[in-house]
Amino acid sequence: MRCPFCSHPDTQVKDSRPSEDGMTIRRRRYCPECNSRFTTFERVQLRELTVLKKNGERRMFDRDKLARSLAISLRKRPVSQEQTEQLVTRITQKLESLGENEIPTSMIGTTIMEELKKLDSVAYIRFASVYRDFREAKDFEDIIDELGEHKP
Repeated sequence: MRCPFCSHPDTQVKDSRPSEDGMTIRRRRYCPECNSRFTTFERVQLRELTVLKKNGERRMFDRDKLARSLAISLRKRPVSQEQTEQLVTRITQKLESLGENEIPTSMIGTTIMEELKKLDSVAYIRFASVYRDFREAKDFEDIIDELGEHKP
């Protein structure tokens, strides 16, 4: 693993631990060249996913982009970093388990919405406002009513 600080090609693993969900391994690393320490995460990737955008363009699925998008929706919400990482892992695994290499953006958005609805209603509404391209206050009322209909 290359050092992110000095680009030295050979770093040493000092500590490895599984994450709480058991789906990733957290590794503390040390660079003998610049004496820096950093953390890496290792996870299983079932298949290479390609995102099929509405305009027909194809892009490689970017887990980090998914995490950034969720972080915006979850900003200032009572959701821990660990919960967010587990959410990203759950969504990614659901998409990988579909058995398709090309996943339309609509399927990704629907999967995210389903998972956010279970986790945090405010984050769900925030994400929906961008994903469904809300134009007026009535759009927010509709999604809030939709949330109310699904409460036990």
